[in-house]
Amino acid sequence: MTDPAALSQPLDAALLPAGVRARILPGVNGLAMHLLEGGHERPAAPLVLLLHGFPELAWSWRKVIPALAAAGYHVVAPDLRGYGRTTGCDTSFHGDVRQFRMFNLVIDVLCLVRALGRERVHAVVGHAFGSPLAAWCARSRPDVVAAVARMSAPFA
Repeated sequence: MTDPAALSQPLDAALLPAGVRARILPGVNGLAMHLLEGGHERPAAPLVLLLHGFPELAWSWRKVIPALAAAGYHVVAPDLRGYGRTTGCDTSFHGDVRQFRMFNLVIDVLCLVRALGRERVHAVVGHAFGSPLAAWCARSRPDVVAAVARMSAPFA
């Protein structure tokens, strides 16, 4: 069983590819959001967000992040609300499931953009459950999201 205290820390750097870091960003719509990040040494580079599906984590993008960073992007893959090392929501059995509604998840992503000090995203890429979330981010705030890519799940 995993030690709960260990989950409050970013993923160990020894587990990540070169150039990828893990950190916890507090103040993201009430969450302390765990994320993997590449191209962070160029904070003004175009921002690309990678949204995982179920039952995945930001870890799913670990091999994609270095390639996008090498192409000149600032790449961020968060553990979404209720997943992995992101904390601040009620994940108990009897917790209020309304906190996981799509609109709240969209707000999480938009708050992440602001917490990163950005006003726009070059692209939001979603896989599986992250795919409709990416689409709703773009549909809800086209002034913030310039492009969207969806994989493995249709938009209804």
